Amino acid sequence: MPIRLYDTGVRKVRDFVPLTPGRVSIYLCGATVQAAPHIGHIRSGLNFDIMRRWFEYRGHDVTFVRNVTDIDDKIIKKAAERNRSWWSIGHENERAFNHGYDALGCRPPTHEPRATGHIPEMTEMMRVLIERGHAYEADGNVYFDVRSFAGYLSLSNQELDNLLQPSGEGETGKRDPRDFAMWKAVKPGEPSWQTPWGRGRPGWHLECSAMVHTYLGDAFDIHGGGIDLIFPHHENEIAQARAFGDDFASYWVHNAWVTMSGEKMSKSLGNSVLVSEMVKRWRPVVLRYYLGTPHYRSMIEYSEDALREAESAFARIEGFVQRVVEKVGGEVAPADEVLPAFAEAMDDDLGVPQALAIVHTVVRQGNSALAADDKEAAVARLAEVRAMLGVLGLDPLDPHWAGDDDRGQELHGAVDTLVRLVLEQREAARGRQDWATADAIRDHLRRSGLVIEDGPGGPRWTLGPTGTRTGAP
Repeated sequence: MPIRLYDTGVRKVRDFVPLTPGRVSIYLCGATVQAAPHIGHIRSGLNFDIMRRWFEYRGHDVTFVRNVTDIDDKIIKKAAERNRSWWSIGHENERAFNHGYDALGCRPPTHEPRATGHIPEMTEMMRVLIERGHAYEADGNVYFDVRSFAGYLSLSNQELDNLLQPSGEGETGKRDPRDFAMWKAVKPGEPSWQTPWGRGRPGWHLECSAMVHTYLGDAFDIHGGGIDLIFPHHENEIAQARAFGDDFASYWVHNAWVTMSGEKMSKSLGNSVLVSEMVKRWRPVVLRYYLGTPHYRSMIEYSEDALREAESAFARIEGFVQRVVEKVGGEVAPADEVLPAFAEAMDDDLGVPQALAIVHTVVRQGNSALAADDKEAAVARLAEVRAMLGVLGLDPLDPHWAGDDDRGQELHGAVDTLVRLVLEQREAARGRQDWATADAIRDHLRRSGLVIEDGPGGPRWTLGPTGTRTGAP
C-alpha cells in the first residue's frame, strides 16, 4: 500500500510518489528566531519528524531541510527594543529552538541553513526574475510582479482582485499594492548587504525560495509548514521559484496550530507556553506524546487537563514496558516490523491517532499476558510495542528517553531505597494482619505521588501522573 498524504495544493489525500524512487526530499519552514519557541512552534518540527521517521521505516532515504530565518522585521525590532545586535538575538533563539527540538526527540535535519548565509543565491534569483520581467527595482527595493505569474494564488485559492498583500514600512515604489517585496532597501541602523540594486536585506519569501533551490535543486518532493504559512509565505515562494524556472514542490503538507481559548498560540497575543518552561513541569517524552499523537491536521487546544491525560496514557505504556523488562531481567529488542494495522494507519496520511490505538490495544494484551504469567506472550507484545513506538519517537527504552543524566539515576536510586524500606514496613504490617497500618502506608505513598502495585513477586512502585500528590496526611 502506498503512503498517502493530504496535499494542500489539490485539497485532497493522494498517493505519494517520490521524484526519485527510494528517495524523499522534504523542506520545512523552520524557526524565525526573534524569540524563544513555544510548544506551537515545536509541534511543526515534531509532526515532520514523525513523517521523516515513517518514510525511513518504509525504506526511503530522506533528505530533510529545515531552515532558520535569522533576519526579518521582527528580529530587527526585538534587537532595537533590547538594545542588542540582531545577530545575537537570532543566535540565542536559534539555540533555544534546537534545545526544544532535541528535548522532544526530533532528529537533527540533514541541512539547517540560515537565511543570511545565502545572500548570493538570493541576488542571483532576483537578477533572473528581473531579466524575465517577473520582478522590478524601485527606490532600492525589489518587488515581485504578481500579475506576471499566471499561477499566483493557486495554493491558497484566493482571488487576486480581493487580495490584501501584507506590506512593511518603507516598501515604496510598488506598481501594484499586491506586489510583494523580495528585497528591502537599507534603513538607518539596520543590517544590510550589497546588491546590484543597492544595499538592503532580503524579504522573508525570497529566503526560502533561494535556500530550497540551493539544497534540493529545481524540484523536490514535499514542502511543509504550519497552515498560517499558506498565504502569503508559501504562495509567494511558489511564484518566485516557478517564475525562476524551478518545478518546486510536488506536495504541500501543512500542520494545524496549538490553540489557547480557540486562538492560535502566538507571541503577539501573549498566550505562548514556552518549551523551556514546559520541560521543567512535564517530562519531555510526555510533551512529545501530547503534541505528536493528535493528527497533524487537527488543532490542539492547550490545557493542563489534556497534558495530564497524555501523561496518564503514556504512563500506561511505560508501566507495561517496565514490568516486562523486570520480568525477563533485561531489554527486549523491537520487532523487525510494525503490525499491519499500525502500518495501514500510518500510510493513510500519517494517521497517528489510529496507529496509537493499535499500540494501546497491544499494551492491554501484554498486560493480560503478564497477569496470566505468560512470559513468552508478554515479551512478544513488548517487541511489537517497541517497534511501533520507535516509529513515533516514543519508545521508553530508546536511549534518548532512558538515558537520564547521572544525577537523575542517583536520585532514582536513593528514592528506590527509601520506598523499599517503607514497603518492607507495609509488608510486615500485612504479615501480622495489621491492615489499618498497611493501608495507611499505602495511602501515604499515594499522596506522595507514588503508585503501589501488589503482584506475585511482591510490591512495586512507580511514579504516578503529575498532580497525584495531594499533600500531607
